[in-house]
Amino acid sequence: MYLNNYTRGIRFLCLSLAFLISCNTNAQQIISSQNKKAIKYYNKGNNAIGNRDFKTAVEWAEKAIKIDETFTEAYIMIAESYSFTKNCEQSCLYFEKAIASNPEFSKKLYYFAANEHMRCGDFEKAVKRFDEYFFRNAMDKTEIPNAVRENYELCLYRLQLMKDSLAINPINMGENVNSIFAEYLPSLTVDESKIVFTVRRKADNYTVCAGCKDEEDMYFSEKINGVWKTRKPFELNTHYNEGGQSISPDGKYLIFTACERDEGYGSCDLYWSKRIGDSWSKPRNFGKPVNTQYWESQPTFSADGRTIIFVSNRPGGEGCMDLWLTNMTEEGVFTSPVNLGTPINTILNEDSPFLHPNGNTLYFASEGHKGMGGKDIFYSILTPDQTWGEPLNMGYPINTFADEMSLVVNAKGDKAFYSSDRSGGLGSDDLYSFDLPPTLRPQSVTYMKGRIFDAKDNTPLEASFKVVDLNTGQVVVASSSDIKTGEFLICIPTNSTYALYAQRNNYLFYSENFELKDVYTDIEPYVKDIFLKRIELGESVVLNNIFFDTDKSDLKPESEIELKNILQLLMDNPRMRIEISGHTDNIGSKEHNLALSQARAKAVFDYLVNKGIKANRMDYKGYGFSVPIASNESDEGRTQNRRTEFKIIGF
Repeated sequence: MYLNNYTRGIRFLCLSLAFLISCNTNAQQIISSQNKKAIKYYNKGNNAIGNRDFKTAVEWAEKAIKIDETFTEAYIMIAESYSFTKNCEQSCLYFEKAIASNPEFSKKLYYFAANEHMRCGDFEKAVKRFDEYFFRNAMDKTEIPNAVRENYELCLYRLQLMKDSLAINPINMGENVNSIFAEYLPSLTVDESKIVFTVRRKADNYTVCAGCKDEEDMYFSEKINGVWKTRKPFELNTHYNEGGQSISPDGKYLIFTACERDEGYGSCDLYWSKRIGDSWSKPRNFGKPVNTQYWESQPTFSADGRTIIFVSNRPGGEGCMDLWLTNMTEEGVFTSPVNLGTPINTILNEDSPFLHPNGNTLYFASEGHKGMGGKDIFYSILTPDQTWGEPLNMGYPINTFADEMSLVVNAKGDKAFYSSDRSGGLGSDDLYSFDLPPTLRPQSVTYMKGRIFDAKDNTPLEASFKVVDLNTGQVVVASSSDIKTGEFLICIPTNSTYALYAQRNNYLFYSENFELKDVYTDIEPYVKDIFLKRIELGESVVLNNIFFDTDKSDLKPESEIELKNILQLLMDNPRMRIEISGHTDNIGSKEHNLALSQARAKAVFDYLVNKGIKANRMDYKGYGFSVPIASNESDEGRTQNRRTEFKIIGF
């Protein structure tokens, strides 16, 4: 793992201790033992440390201690040897034995012990040893190094995180998903029916990677009746390394990392593949400007189908591994990546980003932000000015002094999945899930799913569609239905009003509006099958996204998107003639409703004429309440009857 800046400070102090020990190369400099045989063994251990043979150093030091149990330097040698081999439990044990053998040996021993307790995650003992060091330091008025104070403050911070412990219970996803190998970097479809993740296993005779001991592949598991089934290898795997993938929320696109390929630009590149029916297309390299001679990996796909955030060590960033952003302007075409900058990226490493389907909550792992140790998971909220807010630590026990990374959160915002090498797992890194505490839950997202058909013969259609937030005018998601099945699945943030549009060449567009005003605790999907009408004489379309105030005929601003769709249709079909019709419910007099419906139809007519459509291609007429499409006995029926339509009347 990479060392964070706080851990670097710890290692610096440990190196100082190694220097202290290595200076003691003869008996005259040894102050805690007078036994010549013990000193002889100790010096042999010292030579072993000089050769970085820590196992042998421990053996010689143990022999020295058997002869002289008060030999403080020998305990220190063992402690430091275990420190260099990252066995913090044994290192802590022997630093404590060194202190017990002679509490007055050196005040530095107390902060060396504190740092090892800190590395081991025992922050209470670390603080105790730091306090003793500060007390002894105050007695001779020696200046305390900044690195020591920083580590002390970090221990207090971590203790506070543990004191504010979250009520969560990470549950291992079990042997259907996890194994003796490492599982990490999960991604989830919005309906939670499939989880895709990376597995790092031992390389075999077929692995194409010179000198690699491991090979990475993509696997998936499907949830059936609430149970994650036995994982299966993804069909896009090869004998190269594939992983670091992100499946789009609708399950239609897979973006992944492949390394050391002949057609690659760098060591690892980003690739994309599209689901067609039950199969996946041949992967395509993102190409320039996304892929470079450097390392690109670990993408996350936004719900709008356009934004991709990934990890790269290319120049121009804040540190080594940074988060970068690119937009897909059309299928397979990407903009020049932009560094997310501060406060997301630091001078150290950030990776495993996940952009929640709500589009404004970014999760990622970092070594540079203040945390529990190792890699911690943070989240940031997109501010109204479209900049990312200060990252917040996810807290304990989501984060521990071990490495935590690659967290994803479901669309509802109430459950998280992540990878951890915490004790008790099946392998080195396992996937876990847990219920996300309410204070950490992002804005919830529901999803719409359905199919698009030909209205005449019910043939499934591939058609483009988009959902627009009527409050902001922004496109929330834009995609297309499956070329074989006509299926689609899209994410929609709750607490707004939306317009839905679907269209295909040689067909009339479809429009609808709907509200998701509440934040639900148990969101059900918005299910909608769409039937597109062919462009034929006599066909008509209800313009569900033309809006007027009550008893008014002035077009409301949120009608603009629908009006542009009509305008484009007429421009694409220059010989088409239409009738624009206005309709009302039966509240009020016949004369008033006729006049109101006529004025509303004319408002649409005038808009199109002002945009360049010739008046002789259009008629407009108000029908009042004479042509209802629903009963006027209910509010729902009257709402449906208050509408604007257009009908093809000629070519």
